[in-house]
Parts: sequence; C-alpha cells; structure tokens
Amino acid sequence: MEPNYFISTDKRLLNTNEIQKFIAKTYWGKGRTLTEIEQTIENSYCFGMYTLDNEQIGYARVVTDYTYFGYFMDVIILDKFQGQGFGKLLVEHMLADSVIKNLKTLALKTKDAHQLYERYGFKKIADSPLWMSVDKQILE
Repeated sequence: MEPNYFISTDKRLLNTNEIQKFIAKTYWGKGRTLTEIEQTIENSYCFGMYTLDNEQIGYARVVTDYTYFGYFMDVIILDKFQGQGFGKLLVEHMLADSVIKNLKTLALKTKDAHQLYERYGFKKIADSPLWMSVDKQILE
C-alpha cells in the first residue's frame, strides 16, 4: 500500500504561515512571529511532512554542525493530523536521514513527549525534567 504522505527537506515546500500559527500557541514557542519562524528555517536542517496534495501535516528542524551534534526542535504535527501516527513517522524518518544518522550526539528538550522519544533511544539527561539525548560518541 502506498503511503498517503511524503517527507521532504526542501524548505521551499514549507507552509510557514501554518507552522507559525501552530508554534506560536505552544509552551516552547509562544508568541513566535512569522519572521522568527522564517529565520529559524533558514538556519536549520528542516523536515516537512505533507499530504500527497502538498498540505502541511508536520514539521521539524534540527540545529546541527552536520558532523557531531544535532538539536531536534519544533517537532510538530498540525492539529487535524494528530493522533494518526504521523509524529512517530516523522521522527523515524528524521533518525534515518543520512545527515542525522551519522551525528554523534542528538539532543532535545520536551515537557510532555518523553515516551515518544524514549522509544528511539533518547534518555533523560541527569535530573532534568526537559533535556534528553542520544549519545553515540564513546569517550575514553
């Protein structure tokens, strides 16, 4: 069965207005402006998730040096698409991406999605209620 969505890193496909409206209502991005969203997109490695008709389903970005470190940010699924497994599909796609899978350390902050990220190897950092990471670099 063919999937009813696609994921792309082509920033030109992103619906910045829909992304801004969603993020501006979240606890981590409250009040973020369209200009700020556009700046974060310009300076990040971005993933857009879309219906086959190019309607925005989800969005995520990674702030990265493209070699060692990546910070997952703004991982969202728009309201009408929530509860259908798209969040898991987006995170799985991100982790399988050729850039992301070669990074030595991945980090993120979340207040309410620990269970989602734990299934992909993220672990809480010390006693922080927010920070999580996957560390593949062996330090001797």
